[in-house]
Amino acid sequence: MKKRVGVGTSFDVGFREITIFKKKVHLYYLTGLCDTSVIVQIIKKLVSINDQERNTSKLPEVIENRLVHQQVDKVKNMDEVVDQLLSGLIVVFIDGDSEAYIIDVRKYPGRAPEEPDTEKVVRGSRDGFTENIIENTALTRRRIRDERLRNEILKVGERSKTDICISYIQDIADDGLIKVIKKELENIEIDGIAMADKTVEEFLVKQRFNPFPMVRYTERPDIAATHLFEGHVLIMVDTSPSMIITPTTYFHHVQHAQEYRQSPMIGSFVRWIRFIGILASVFLLPMWLLFVMEPTLLPSGLEFIGPNEQGNIPIFVQILLADIGVEFLRMAAIHTPTALSTAMGLIAAVLIGQIAIDVGLFSPEVILYVSISAIGSFATPSYELSMANKISRMLLVLITAMFGVEGLTVGFTLYILGLSHTKSLNTPFLWPFIPFNLNALVQILFRLSVPAMKDRPSIVHPRNNYRQP
Repeated sequence: MKKRVGVGTSFDVGFREITIFKKKVHLYYLTGLCDTSVIVQIIKKLVSINDQERNTSKLPEVIENRLVHQQVDKVKNMDEVVDQLLSGLIVVFIDGDSEAYIIDVRKYPGRAPEEPDTEKVVRGSRDGFTENIIENTALTRRRIRDERLRNEILKVGERSKTDICISYIQDIADDGLIKVIKKELENIEIDGIAMADKTVEEFLVKQRFNPFPMVRYTERPDIAATHLFEGHVLIMVDTSPSMIITPTTYFHHVQHAQEYRQSPMIGSFVRWIRFIGILASVFLLPMWLLFVMEPTLLPSGLEFIGPNEQGNIPIFVQILLADIGVEFLRMAAIHTPTALSTAMGLIAAVLIGQIAIDVGLFSPEVILYVSISAIGSFATPSYELSMANKISRMLLVLITAMFGVEGLTVGFTLYILGLSHTKSLNTPFLWPFIPFNLNALVQILFRLSVPAMKDRPSIVHPRNNYRQP
């Protein structure tokens, strides 16, 4: 143990030797990951054996009975002993015994469950996943008290030994999907996954240079439970509060929990407003640029669209500079402490807004339409999808500036073709639009009442297609 885990060298590796009936008993633990009160209680019980027991021939059995904890396992392999110790469990060795006892007394440091910042709702639960994988499985179990819910755990990373949990409902989730996910996770060969869920995603879906998100992330237990009921598979990575939902399509990234906390009519209204914002974030700027370049394309009554004065900088360059400027502001807001964020916002509004217009750097209409597109990006529930749409928007602006109507037409076609050829774990990314599924598309376009949604999404190939009445 001195050689393997650095007992006596690493200050956080605890060690205690106890003598029971002239035999040495060793306890090893990590001081920062264990519950100290439980360790003290176990040591008290072991020490009391000298005073209360007389049968020395069955010392291992006596010690096992005195390990006052609900989860005690026997291990014969030294590698497994080290892995369990470094995960926060206690290891107990008895002199002369070929087995070690593993006691689960983990108490990981972390925060309490709280509402995630990126998925806030007006009404609904305020708890959210944390960096503790044990708490995360408990938050899901609290909502799904089904004996067929499975939480399978495995370790990934040659050095990090990070715990990964695969969650699914046994009689709903597709067996083929579960096998594919397990195989991909077991084939991960890397020293460690310090970046947790994002590293796992890159091994799982092999995204490469495709900017669109292949999986959906959520920090809300109610959203995770809803997807489990539909037949999806969840991947929980220890140290990350974000759950990976697989498989997912484009339209999974445009839904929000707030829609299901309102009446169907209000939910549908909110959903359509969000759709309009997402469409504006992608197509508004290239369409406006096209109208500026080709005013004859404007319908009657909309001739006022376009800058009144020609500036010194081409319009498409202004659009790109303003769009990049908005991205600067977003990054600055993330890195700026809360106490300084208000001052940063004032500086951005004054300098980049008004002064940039006064000096002739930007046209007022450029600022207007770039701001509308930025608001549409912020209205997109998925941060990953909003960034992918931003890249698509900038490419569409460039191709429109170079080729006009033909450029925008070709760019839009390539955009749709690229999405239609994208697959996540063999799942078409544009389903139910391509391939077409009318019933599923209606549920995407309109927020139906829960009693009306009797079928599970066919795209996940659920073993049980009908929701329980």
